[in-house]
Amino acid sequence: MTNDLIAKAAIDRRMAEIITPVLEDMGYELVRVRLMSGKSSILQIMADTPKGGIEVDDCAEISTAVSAILDVEDPILDTYTLEVSSPGIDRPLTRLKDFETFEGYEAKIETDELIDGRRRFKGELAGVEGNEVLINIAEGTIGLQFDWLSDAKLVLTDDLITEMLRQRKNAGVLNEDKFDEIKTEESEENK
Repeated sequence: MTNDLIAKAAIDRRMAEIITPVLEDMGYELVRVRLMSGKSSILQIMADTPKGGIEVDDCAEISTAVSAILDVEDPILDTYTLEVSSPGIDRPLTRLKDFETFEGYEAKIETDELIDGRRRFKGELAGVEGNEVLINIAEGTIGLQFDWLSDAKLVLTDDLITEMLRQRKNAGVLNEDKFDEIKTEESEENK
């Protein structure tokens, strides 16, 4: 059973069942899938590597593989556009392990039901205990059952950006040697 945070609607859960094995075989993880209908349908897939950090080439590879399996399974009746992306820095937290991984960072969490008169919680993630997500809010540390959550995402902070850049650099993803030298050309007026 896929958690609602990864796939909310029934069609999203069906998509997750089809897509997850393909991604896992390729060494990726499904972070979130959403079929958004409007004038045209868009199937959004967010993927990551187990260690974090996914590149444009990875997204293209996933797109090709997912397109092939969806052509066979054909679960979407209308025409649609496939979008494959990284979770981004202020990523959605969709799996219990995400709350452990990002312990110490600020997050916004929403619940389906009112908990002590509120649905929205913002604070520092304090890890996981059993099936509960711990978060430090102004009133103290509280535990929210993972099943209660309807939405959760990291808050974009300087600390988070610094850490993500450090991880990418250490993983060899961000390699300054690969950047071209910046060339400046004088405009005609200055000559």
